[in-house]
Amino acid sequence: MDLFQKAAENNSAANAPLAERMRPRSLSELVGQEHLLGEGKVLRLAIERDQVPSLILWGPPGTGKTTLARVIAQHTRSEFVAFSAVLAGVKEIREIVTQAERRLGEQGRRTLLFVDEIHRFNRGQQDALLPHVERGLLTLVGATTENPSFELNAALLSRTRVLTLRPLGDDEIQRLLEGALARDQLLQRLRLAVDPQALPALARGAFGDARRALGALELAAAAAGPEGRLTVALVEEALAQPALRHDKSGDTHYDLVSAFIKSMRGSDPDAALYYAARLLEAGEEPRFLLRRMVIFASEDIGNADPRALAVAVDALQSVELIGMPEGVLPISQAVTYLACAEKSNAALTAYQAAREDVLARGPLEVPAHLRNAPTPLMRSLGHGAGYQYPHDFEGGHVAEQYLPPELAGRTYYHPSDRGTERAFAEKLKVTRKAKA
Repeated sequence: MDLFQKAAENNSAANAPLAERMRPRSLSELVGQEHLLGEGKVLRLAIERDQVPSLILWGPPGTGKTTLARVIAQHTRSEFVAFSAVLAGVKEIREIVTQAERRLGEQGRRTLLFVDEIHRFNRGQQDALLPHVERGLLTLVGATTENPSFELNAALLSRTRVLTLRPLGDDEIQRLLEGALARDQLLQRLRLAVDPQALPALARGAFGDARRALGALELAAAAAGPEGRLTVALVEEALAQPALRHDKSGDTHYDLVSAFIKSMRGSDPDAALYYAARLLEAGEEPRFLLRRMVIFASEDIGNADPRALAVAVDALQSVELIGMPEGVLPISQAVTYLACAEKSNAALTAYQAAREDVLARGPLEVPAHLRNAPTPLMRSLGHGAGYQYPHDFEGGHVAEQYLPPELAGRTYYHPSDRGTERAFAEKLKVTRKAKA
């Protein structure tokens, strides 16, 4: 049975993907994440001194979260136990705890519990782990691509340290690819000739994802065949179209939208177009982007350039009329206009100031001379009495009080000195002075 088991394990290893065959087994083999694992860094020292706390590893796919967890278990002489947040539940957690207690009591060996995609843990699963993490029976290492502050409860976060893993750099990816060609037995058997620009092209096209890079190398090598040649064209074909990271309800989505809005607010049409393209090419609904642009036209431009709102609305209607992909043209036109337009947030701040008085002062009485007076009874009560019709006065303006008496003299709208609002500001200086 031992011989059969060993043979099965060998066959399994031989059939494993290149990324699995090349998975680092020690700290010295790890590539990237120097901000965490460089000489003298806190995490590296904790691993070397066997004092690793419970961790949440947060980062995009292919950055080494699972590998790092395995290396920690190896260096800290802990039993590595993998757990699926999707397939298992509280019952399985209790079994792991029972085994961890027995292991610690009989062998003096600790347990490192690795939970991949830990953001899929429900509240019951998270709560079931808390006491065992807190008393140190389990060293928890969770891996997630989602923002832990949104996905994990505060109690679990307070008992762990969140570490952010970054996408690998092109040079780091190339080192992994060179190492695979030099050390992987299956690749060495092919005796490939590698064009000088093939690996750099593959590294660039991986977008920081080591698993994607190694998978593409394996596919390109298989296509080249024994004694074949690894070319730029071959690796680019193996990479295919990148799957842009984008979750419509996740962190990446909101980061991109935030960058898009802030780029327009900062009057940078190039950056705004880049983020718009990122969103659209990743599958974002154009209507969502256009609605944000309509809001932006009032919130960040307003009366500094009143045409901006019309441009945004026209773009929305145009895309609804012609659809995509041609709809990118009115979107691009609107994005560049909004980014280049004069900016003012006076419409936003004016409403916020008026709202504060409404909430603080309650439903103040409308002044009698401003009230509607369609019936004799209402007129007899003084509704509309003394109202001055502005068109009867020179310049179409009369020094009238329109706010409730309790708010007389209050000003909410403060036009900027940019664009059309400059003229508004000059006019209001005159009308407000006359009213005062």
